[in-house]
Amino acid sequence: MNVVRTVADLRAAVTRARNDGKRIGFVPTMGNLHAGHIALVKKAGQRADFVVASIFVNPLQFGPNEDLANYPRTLTADQDKLFEAGCHLLFAPSVEEMYPHGQAMQTIVRVPGVSEGLCGGSRPGHFDGVSTVVTKLFNMVLPDLAVFGQKDFQQLAVIRTMVRDLNMPVQIIGEPIVRAEDGLALSSRNGYLSTEERALAPMLYRILGEMAEAIRNGDRNFPALLAHGHQALLTAGLRPDYLEIRNAVDLQPAASDTNELVILVAAFLGKTRLIDNLIVDATQPSPL
Repeated sequence: MNVVRTVADLRAAVTRARNDGKRIGFVPTMGNLHAGHIALVKKAGQRADFVVASIFVNPLQFGPNEDLANYPRTLTADQDKLFEAGCHLLFAPSVEEMYPHGQAMQTIVRVPGVSEGLCGGSRPGHFDGVSTVVTKLFNMVLPDLAVFGQKDFQQLAVIRTMVRDLNMPVQIIGEPIVRAEDGLALSSRNGYLSTEERALAPMLYRILGEMAEAIRNGDRNFPALLAHGHQALLTAGLRPDYLEIRNAVDLQPAASDTNELVILVAAFLGKTRLIDNLIVDATQPSPL
C-alpha cells in the first residue's frame, strides 16, 4: 500500500491505476479505524479494482465546543489495518494541503433540507463541513464509487443528495452498521467511555430494537412510541439529544402509513455523544 500526502501525488497514483483499466473505489475516513471502517474498505475492494482510503480529521465539521483537538490520531496503526484490508492507496493530507487558502476563505457546499434537524440541528454547520470536504475529496480522487457507513445515516443521506443534485459521477454505497457482540455500534468515540459507561451503552440499541419490534407488530402511534423510548433512555442513564422516527428514503417525519422507516437516536453517556439508528420495514413482522 502506498501512502501519499499531496493532491498531486494522489492524482498521479489514481491516474496510473485508471490508465491500467482499474475501477476506483474510495473510502473517506477521519482515522482511528475500527472494524466498521475496515468493512467499508473490504466492500470497496469487492466492487472496485483499486481502493483508495483517506485519513483526514476535517476541522470544518467540528463545532467550537467539540473535540477536534482531542480526536484520536492513530496513523501508524491505521496504516497497518488498511494494508491488511486490501487498501491500495492511502491519502493522508495536512490541513494546509486540504485548505491551502485557509478555512475562512474556503468555498462551502451546503445541502439543504436533508442536512437540517437531527445531528444537523444539534451540530450547526457540521454537515456543511462534511459535504465540503467530501466534494473536495471526490474531485481529487475522481472515484467510480465511494462507500459510507450507515451508522451516520443522515450523513449518508446528505452525501447521496449532494451527488444527485450536483451530478457527480460517483456511485454511493451504504454499508450496514458493524456492532460489538452486545449490540453497541462501533465508533471511534466509544473509546471515550468509562468502563461503567461502556456497560450501559448497549441500551441504546436495545431500546431502538424494542421500538422497531412494536412498529413491526402494528403500532403506528409514533408520538407515544417516541415518548416511551425517550423515557427508557433516561431510565437507562442516557441523556437524549434526539430520538426520531423518520421516512428512511428522504428523512422527512414519518407518517402513519410510511413503511420504509428509520429510528434515529443521539444520546449522551457522560460526556460522550453516541449515535445509532435502526432501519425498519413496517411490512415485515417481527421475527419469532
